[in-house]
Amino acid sequence: MSLFDLTIRNVKRNFRLYSIYLMSMIIGVIIQYTFSSLMYNKDIIDALQNRELFQTGVAIASVVIFLFIIFFILYANSFFMRQRKKEFGMYLLYGLNERQLVRMIFYETLVMGAISLVVGILLGGLLSKLFGMLLMNLMQYDQVISLSFPIGAMATAAGVILLIALIVSVQSYILVNRVQLTELFHAKQKAEKPVRVSPVMAVLAVLLIGLALFLICSGQYSAVWQDYGVFSLIATAIGIVGGTYLFFRQFAGWLLQLISRGRKYHEGNTVLWTSSLRFQIRGNTLNLTFISLFSAVIVMLLCFVTINYKVQFEAVGMNVPNAIAYESLDPAANEKIDELIKGSGHAINYHLKPEVLVAEPLTDRGIAFDNPEYYVPGLWLISQKDYNELIGLRGDKQKVELKGLEAVALAQGSDFPKRYAAGEMPDFKVKADGEKTFTIVEKKDYAYLGWATDPVLSMDKKPPVFVISDEAYGQLSGGAMDKKGFEIYGLADAKNAEELSEQVHALVVSQDKEAYYSSFADIYSKQIESSSLLLFAAGFLALIATFALASVIYFKQLREATDERLQYAILRKMGIHNRQFRSVIRKQLLFVFLPPIVLGMLYSWTIIKYYILDSVTDFPELPGIVWSIIGVFFFIYLVFYISSANLYYRIINQNP
Repeated sequence: MSLFDLTIRNVKRNFRLYSIYLMSMIIGVIIQYTFSSLMYNKDIIDALQNRELFQTGVAIASVVIFLFIIFFILYANSFFMRQRKKEFGMYLLYGLNERQLVRMIFYETLVMGAISLVVGILLGGLLSKLFGMLLMNLMQYDQVISLSFPIGAMATAAGVILLIALIVSVQSYILVNRVQLTELFHAKQKAEKPVRVSPVMAVLAVLLIGLALFLICSGQYSAVWQDYGVFSLIATAIGIVGGTYLFFRQFAGWLLQLISRGRKYHEGNTVLWTSSLRFQIRGNTLNLTFISLFSAVIVMLLCFVTINYKVQFEAVGMNVPNAIAYESLDPAANEKIDELIKGSGHAINYHLKPEVLVAEPLTDRGIAFDNPEYYVPGLWLISQKDYNELIGLRGDKQKVELKGLEAVALAQGSDFPKRYAAGEMPDFKVKADGEKTFTIVEKKDYAYLGWATDPVLSMDKKPPVFVISDEAYGQLSGGAMDKKGFEIYGLADAKNAEELSEQVHALVVSQDKEAYYSSFADIYSKQIESSSLLLFAAGFLALIATFALASVIYFKQLREATDERLQYAILRKMGIHNRQFRSVIRKQLLFVFLPPIVLGMLYSWTIIKYYILDSVTDFPELPGIVWSIIGVFFFIYLVFYISSANLYYRIINQNP
């Protein structure tokens, strides 16, 4: 019998055991193919404005996904190999050498890889269409996504399978060569020792976690963080990492020990599930600590990009509020641009021609604008009348009423907008037909003109705008001050005006390269496509990482089930019924699955709540979205919990 024949025979005889490993490989192929096929999908590429950014982002995400798949497959393979150590020992005893054994494993991996490749590509093709539609929906594009099977994506999936086969062969070679023949026959008989627990260390675990949560909940603007930022950060990190480790190493063991000393310890099946867990603490500590911490990171990442996606739609309008706005050119050029816009198919909602006075600031602009280096030089003064006219057309509740030398600074993007109380209003001196001192009554996070934009280079700088009273504007405009005129258009369907913006921008810069130009469409596609891709990739990675983390517990418990078949067989002979076995398994696995996900979600929620949600209070729907994400994570772990409990029960019913 050849090695290949032996391989086929092994797959047929042990198909139930192979099916777990095969399912892992199929899932890996589906994930890899689904994501990589998006990069080759012509319908998606045609719909995008920033194709290179999309393909670069997908390529980077594909590498990360590949690494997760390798981790997932190798962990599944370690479980698979452990179950077959006795079988490998038999092959070596019958005369096969290590190289032949590794070659047989390589053939097995190729056979299962071929099966998983076919199934994975078929299912991945369907899912890629579904996820492509989801991506277009996130970007708010009405693009039909056809079912396709790109050659490039299939070649990538085949390459992944081949690479997995090589890595698995190396892993198997190391496993077979580093142990003796007798160890292969008795590999499952090594029992872990229970950990010595200390009530003091158990209490320390709770105190460390409590300290970390206290520091997080105190908020970033509290005196603790403002005065002792570095110390607080270090203390929080130690509290989370050290507290979590001690929680699983000491507190869990102490809790089980406390249960064992209770009066009702010998009633029901408490003895069975607690005694088993006490022996598993040593081997589970690092795994559960890592799962808790990494789960928190995954949820925070996904919540952050989701919040960023939701905020971007409003943020683009706040940063670039005008469909098209540019500095007035000569009458002929303005007329040509006006005809171009009228013939573009975009209905004109309004067309304004405001004028601003250009002044020289004598006071530090940092008083009126956060990060003044992001603003163009000088100061632009606009009348209350022109300002309120545009704000009324936009439908925003940002109108102002000023008198005398009162002014409102349009500090677009300010983290600390403020309406000043009487006696706190700062003075701002400018050179405008002599020296004038304005009193700033409000620093407003709002834009009249918005960032200067470029269809290719995105945003440039912001105009420094002061709104002044009509009285003051009238006095200054009669002098010898420089003036700038602007053409501001409000268009229907402004987000789809990229082509029009490119044409208008080309005409403007052909007349004056330094002229101000701003268009909503220039930023909308870039911002929304990038935030949508970021959310899509983060969601995909979070889903994969969650499955990988849950599979760590899953395969670890299946390994424990295999090792404990003999003990359960003895208990069955002693009269323990299957119903009691099911109850023991459910309680035992709940103790393993629940704490890491609860701790991880607790860490992530507190950080998100006090450092992200509290900063974006204008979006009341965001807390609900965060809780929905946390709910999805709980659901995934619940599925793994139920699946592992059922499979655990089936394994212990097999002959040891």
